[in-house]
Amino acid sequence: MGQLYRKLEEYGKNGNYPYHMPGHKRRQMGDLPGEIVKIDITEIGDFDNLHDPRGILKTLQERAAVLYGAEESFYLVNGSTGGILSAVSAAVPQGGHILMARNCHKSAYHAAYLRNLKISYLYPSLLPGYDIYDAVTPRQVEEGLERDSQISAVLLVSPTYEGRIADVKTIAEIVHKRGIPLIVDEAHGAHLGFSEYFAPNSCSCGADLVIHSVHKTLPALTQSALLHVNGSRIDRDKLRRFLHIYQSSSPSYVLLAGIDDALEIVERKGRELFSEFARQYFQMEERLSQCRCLQWISAKGDGRQDIGKLVISTRKTELSGQDLYDILIQKYNLQLEMAEGSYCLAMFTAADPAEAYERMTAALLEIDSQLAAAYEQKEKRPEETRPPEEHGSLAEHRPPGESGLPENSGGVIPLTRAWDMKAKLIPLEASRGKAAAEFINLFPPGIPILVPGEQISEEAYRRIRLCLEQGLTVQGIVGRGKSYQIKVLDI
Repeated sequence: MGQLYRKLEEYGKNGNYPYHMPGHKRRQMGDLPGEIVKIDITEIGDFDNLHDPRGILKTLQERAAVLYGAEESFYLVNGSTGGILSAVSAAVPQGGHILMARNCHKSAYHAAYLRNLKISYLYPSLLPGYDIYDAVTPRQVEEGLERDSQISAVLLVSPTYEGRIADVKTIAEIVHKRGIPLIVDEAHGAHLGFSEYFAPNSCSCGADLVIHSVHKTLPALTQSALLHVNGSRIDRDKLRRFLHIYQSSSPSYVLLAGIDDALEIVERKGRELFSEFARQYFQMEERLSQCRCLQWISAKGDGRQDIGKLVISTRKTELSGQDLYDILIQKYNLQLEMAEGSYCLAMFTAADPAEAYERMTAALLEIDSQLAAAYEQKEKRPEETRPPEEHGSLAEHRPPGESGLPENSGGVIPLTRAWDMKAKLIPLEASRGKAAAEFINLFPPGIPILVPGEQISEEAYRRIRLCLEQGLTVQGIVGRGKSYQIKVLDI
C-alpha cells in the first residue's frame, strides 16, 4: 500500500467534515464503492499541490526519479498524452522543426499542431515475416538529421505498441552530437530496467525526456503516467509551464495514489515479481513452440522484443487477426488488447497469475491444432489443395520502399495548416488523390494511417478498405458498408 494511499485512508477516518470539493463529500451516494469516494479529495491541508509540490507529492516524485535513474520526475494524471504534449512543447520552439518516428501516437502530432511545428519523419521498417513496424534504427536517425540542420529535437517510440525496442543509447549519442534533445515515448516500457530480463530504460540510455504510462505495464490505474527529464538541453521551467497547461488544475488523488502504490510495489517486490513474470512468459513461449500454423515473435534472443507483448500472427492461416481476436473472446473468454489485419496482440504483466498463461496457451494450442487438422484434410483432397493464404497482409497493401507508412515527409500540405482548412465529406471510393482533412487511424493503437494534409494514395486507400472489411475500428471514417465517407480538404 503506497504512502499517499495510507495518508488518504487515515484522513478519511479522522472525523473532519468536508466543506470543500468534490461534491460527493466522501459519501457513497451511487454505485461507486465507498473506498474510492473516501480517498477522492482536492488540494487540502498537507496533501500538497501537484502544480507546486512542496510536501508529500514532491517527495513521491523525487522517489520516482531515483527509481528510474532520472534527474527529475513528474507524476501525470492525463496519461502519457499529457507527457508527450509537454515534452514536445518544451523541447521545440514555436514554429520549430521536429524529427519524429512516423509510428508515433497521435498525441505527438497534436503537439506539433499546437506548436505549429514543421515535421520530418523517420519511417520504421516492416519486421520481416510480420506485419508490424520495427523500431527506428540509429542509422535512420543519423540520416534524418543529416537531411536538415534546423531540427530542434528527435522523438521516437520504444518499445513500440507491439514491443519492438530501439537502440536508444546509440541514438541518444547521435542526437546529442547535434546538441539537441532526444524524447522517447516509452509509454509501454514503465517496467524496463527493473529486471535482467528487460531492456534498460531510456533514462539510463541517455534520453533527455522519457514518458512512461504507469498503467500500461505496472499495476496502476488507467490515465496515470510519469515524465522524466535529464540533462541541461531542456528548459525545466518551460517544461513545468506546459505541464500546468496540459494537465488538470484539479488532479485526481486516486490516480496519484495509484502511481505511488505501483512504484512502491516495484521497490519492495519488483525483483521477485518480474523474475516470476519472465519465468511464466518464457514457459508459455516454450509450450507454444508446438504451434504449426500460428506464429508469434519470441522475446528470447537479441533483446529487440519486449517480454509481455505476445504478437500472434495469422499470416500462415486463413484467419485474419480480427478473426482470431473474435474466437478468443467468444469461445474462450480471453479479451485481447487489439487486432490488426494479420495479427492480434495479447499483453502480459507481472500482475498476471499462472491461470492467465495456462488459459492463453491452451486456447492457442487448441486453435492451432484445429487449423492444422483442417489444412491436412484439404491436402487429402487434391482438387482443394492449396497453401494457406497470408490473410490481409500489410505487405500487400503498402507503398514501395521499406515502410508500410505513407512517405509524404510532412504531407501534401503541412499538418499545422491542413487541420484548419475547409473540408468536405466525400465517398471513400472517390478519395484517392485527395488530401486527408482528419487523422485516419486504428484505435488502438492510435498511430495514424493518414495525417491531415497527406495525400490519400492508392496504397493508403487499399489499407483503409482492408481494415474496414475485416471489421477493425478505423477512426476518421464515417458510415458503414458501401456508404463509407472520409473528410478531405476542400481545395
